[in-house]
Amino acid sequence: MRRPRALVLPAMPESALARLGEVADPIEVPARPSLGFTDDQLADLVVETGATVLVTDGDQVRTSVLSLDLDVVAVMGPPTSVDLPLAAERGVTVLHARDRDPDAVAELTLALMFAVSRHIVTADREVRRGRVYKGKVPPAQRHRGRRLTGRTLGVVGLGRVGRAMRWRCEGLGMRVIACDPRVPEATHTLPALLAEADVVSLHVPLTAETRGLFGYAEFRAMRPGAIYLNTSRGALHDLTALVDALRWGQVGGAGLDHFEGEWLDPSHPLIRLPNVVLTPRLGEATGESREEMAEALVEDITRLLHGAEPASADPAVTSVAEPASGDPAVTSVADPAVTSVAEPA
Repeated sequence: MRRPRALVLPAMPESALARLGEVADPIEVPARPSLGFTDDQLADLVVETGATVLVTDGDQVRTSVLSLDLDVVAVMGPPTSVDLPLAAERGVTVLHARDRDPDAVAELTLALMFAVSRHIVTADREVRRGRVYKGKVPPAQRHRGRRLTGRTLGVVGLGRVGRAMRWRCEGLGMRVIACDPRVPEATHTLPALLAEADVVSLHVPLTAETRGLFGYAEFRAMRPGAIYLNTSRGALHDLTALVDALRWGQVGGAGLDHFEGEWLDPSHPLIRLPNVVLTPRLGEATGESREEMAEALVEDITRLLHGAEPASADPAVTSVAEPASGDPAVTSVADPAVTSVAEPA
């Protein structure tokens, strides 16, 4: 029986590649577009290499790719770039690492919170440009921030990332409140949380119900000058509504790690706002996170090729609108009787 060929698009640790090499012939791609391959580009590459196993991260896996003779698609991250219903229809098993790295995501969220509250990015830029003491306003006044000790953090979604944020911020001396109807210790509804929180941190899965969760009404419901953090998914908020809320001063600052399509046009008005810190999907961009995710995926590929059930990833996913077990989703600030807001991590 011919050994399967595995087309590996993202960079993977040597240990994971070596393990994959025990069950398949790995084919690495030396030059990959920074935004990933389009569906047609990737289909051509699969045909060219004769791969039946595809390891991807953000590349488009849709009609063209899923028309080919693939046994498995393994995704290094959430499978949002895969047409999951079509994959299920055509019998292609989709694997993805079920758990996010809660510590890595929480650490980045903390970094964004500090960067926004203390104006770190704009101050750094002035130092590098030699403009610190130009003008009549001294830097200590121009970049005067806010002390977080004694402030209230509102965690929307008390899953693994939300809980990792909670204990860290409690250690900073912050009061932490949470919204998650399925977690008894999360005692607040979303409207009540927005009315009290000085910092709102979003840790919610992207589902059909949570898409556009934060819009004009939600940003207006926040305390004037509150900080908004989103290290979950860009589609959870209305970006135009956020820009307007930042311009009006209703939202005092924002830290964002995701955008729809993981791309923000350089001409977007958000770019010009000084009270915003933007990062390009860095929540799990640590060596430890990538290594653990790669090894879990390779283990599941190995089990699948040997005819066993995957151990740590979800096989044959049929819908991104279906949250992980025990992690349903919030719908809107106007509807506090929601099913859940937990991040599937």
